[in-house]
Amino acid sequence: MTQVVITGSTRGIGFGLADAFLARGCQVTINGRTAESVAPATAALAHKHGPQRLLGQPGRVENLAEVEALWAAAQERFGPIDIWINNAGIAHTVKPIWELPPDTVAALVQANTLGALYGARVAVRGMLAQGHGHFYNMEGFGSNGSYRYGQSLYGMSKYALHYLTQALVMETKGTPVKVSAISPGMVITDLLTGAFDDDPAGLESAKRIFNILADKTETVSPWLADKILANDRTGSTINWLTRRKILWRFLSAPFSKRDLFAVPAGDAQP
Repeated sequence: MTQVVITGSTRGIGFGLADAFLARGCQVTINGRTAESVAPATAALAHKHGPQRLLGQPGRVENLAEVEALWAAAQERFGPIDIWINNAGIAHTVKPIWELPPDTVAALVQANTLGALYGARVAVRGMLAQGHGHFYNMEGFGSNGSYRYGQSLYGMSKYALHYLTQALVMETKGTPVKVSAISPGMVITDLLTGAFDDDPAGLESAKRIFNILADKTETVSPWLADKILANDRTGSTINWLTRRKILWRFLSAPFSKRDLFAVPAGDAQP
């Protein structure tokens, strides 16, 4: 039975992946910063899939000891870890880097960059010791060198993540450890919309492009999970939003009625 560990998986794409892997019979360890965030996510997944193949483990990815504890807890519960997904990360509001508060800058670098380095250190060392494993980094905006106003800090962290992935592919060559990347495209999560917390008008404007290019977690996560489970090649990038798909989305946009932000009728407020 395949065991998967996903950092930052109490919500968003990480939670969606946990749900999809459990549906495919995997053993899954989810992770969040605090016990208070992990408990409800674990309960929700256990209600749907049962508790037998599920573990919730709190821990901050920017704390090496807590990342090591995550590996140890998953290994003790389920045995060898087959797949580790570095998914944890935070975003910031749309602002030039000189307007971001210093604590925001520090928190993002610690979570997105230092956290990724610690995840890589712990997972690769553990996989080398057990003799197998596939390590994944979750890429995002900026990984391919793209630029967007007000997203320089976040983009920088994801560009660094891309570099880390490629470096690890080289450094693990000839070992039993494989290293790859996941590129989920635009997914409607708090991470995406939270960038506009200080700019609701900006969000309304951005919805036009989101409705063309973005998708919901429940659409993307099962596809990613299938591709990850089938992938046996190091250096892969599992890419949901391909260039061909982007072109088709724009060409079909005038005829499409996609509204990813519509409230389902059952959820409408009285």
